[in-house]
Amino acid sequence: MAIESDWGDWLPNAIADATPERIAVWYLGCNGFAMKASDGTTLFVDPYVGLGDPPRTTRMIPVPFNPEDIEEADAVLATHEHTDHVHGPSQAPILESTGADLYAPDDSLAVARDEEDWQADHDIDDDQFVEVSEGDTLEVGGFTIHVEDACDADATHPVSYVIEHEGQTVFHGGDTKPSDEFTRIGEEYEIDLGILAFGTVGTVPDKETGEPVRTRWYNDENQAIEAASDLQFDRFLPSHWDMWKGLTADPTVLHHHARGFEYPEALELVEIGDRVDL
Repeated sequence: MAIESDWGDWLPNAIADATPERIAVWYLGCNGFAMKASDGTTLFVDPYVGLGDPPRTTRMIPVPFNPEDIEEADAVLATHEHTDHVHGPSQAPILESTGADLYAPDDSLAVARDEEDWQADHDIDDDQFVEVSEGDTLEVGGFTIHVEDACDADATHPVSYVIEHEGQTVFHGGDTKPSDEFTRIGEEYEIDLGILAFGTVGTVPDKETGEPVRTRWYNDENQAIEAASDLQFDRFLPSHWDMWKGLTADPTVLHHHARGFEYPEALELVEIGDRVDL
């Protein structure tokens, strides 16, 4: 299904034209991010421009770009296999037009290769699918990417990413909740900007029956700050709070929860399309 952006091509152009001093990060809505290094290396993490599956999942924010308008990308990273993190209509056109590799854990690659069969409709080579697992370290242009643990009971094999360039470090946790591994990760890396999914508990119609089910897909306020504290974020950027009807949240409330802890040192509250520089 073709996806039509509400915004045209200005955001892909802004990313392509940017010349960051170190790392620039753009919030794409949901849990999607673009990251560009000072040497021009460009990553996309969990980019999703799908519309969900109304009325079960109803998108509450604009579609910020057409995947076909992405002309520069060195890699797409997927944190886990859920549709809003691995999605053919959002990501296959990027791989086809740019030659970027998809780095993802095994169950995420199974979606791309088998369940959705991206190669049936897109010119994607087998070697563009690269399997990663916890403990791996990747070099993509100017970025060094460490694959780390994540704790998401709703996913079959989630991972998180620690992304480094010129002394700056970004953590993307996917939809992780607090984990026993986070104290270790926080001590091992100096995380300048950390990204965690945040949302409310709401009711979502069951896939089979359509009956409303009490659902917690993302961190609540206390979980978000617990994870950010254990990971020792300098700056905490909450994501995903804007996306699904019934699960949206107000990230400003995190100020009240964070002020009693040493970390995170600051909250970085952004809206879809915003840029953050490190």
